[in-house]
Amino acid sequence: MKYLPFSILLLLAATVWGQPQPPSVRATGSGSVFVKPDRVKIDIGVVTQAGSADAAASQNAAQLQAVLGKLHSALGSKGEIRTISFSLNPVYQYSKNGGKPTIDGYSASNIVEITSDDVANAGKLIDAATAGGANQIHSLQFTLKDEKPARSEALKAAALEARANAEAMAAALGLKLGKVLLLEQSSAQPVRPMMTAMANRVTVANTPVESEPIEVRATVTLTMQVE
Repeated sequence: MKYLPFSILLLLAATVWGQPQPPSVRATGSGSVFVKPDRVKIDIGVVTQAGSADAAASQNAAQLQAVLGKLHSALGSKGEIRTISFSLNPVYQYSKNGGKPTIDGYSASNIVEITSDDVANAGKLIDAATAGGANQIHSLQFTLKDEKPARSEALKAAALEARANAEAMAAALGLKLGKVLLLEQSSAQPVRPMMTAMANRVTVANTPVESEPIEVRATVTLTMQVE
């Protein structure tokens, strides 16, 4: 195999790179689709304190078991529960005069995530958990089981807007659009409502929870040849 000298390769590259590029227009478009959520996720916690680590953990386990019983009854076959966090930490007592803190007991925390496809039942799930002994609501999030259809619709709307913007710019200069040179997706993601709802020592019954439509946004960049 014969190899071209490095100087000739540089000359060929410069010739290719030096070719004039066709005139083009670059436009950006965005699109949004609003979709009703069909899934809800709730993070619920049980926090207990006792004089010893064993007692705090045992009390937490018993209290959480009662919470899970209530939740499974309220969920039925329309959801699932999984543990996402467990911690056991000492509770320190600090002296007003300073000095080394002393251990005054232990705190156990267990957080579970509830996923349900019955969005309208979100308030009842919170009530069931608190009735069982849950004393923390960490987050409430409405989601979509499948985001692909909404994302595709948002991308279509963004592409159409990008083309319309390109046509407007070309027409303003007396040009016509040619072939598409490049189409890039800048972003396409849902904007989730009600991401967090923090609460401690929850005791409210008949909790009202209203979901909002999820907005799925997309942005694309279009480059087209002009004539």
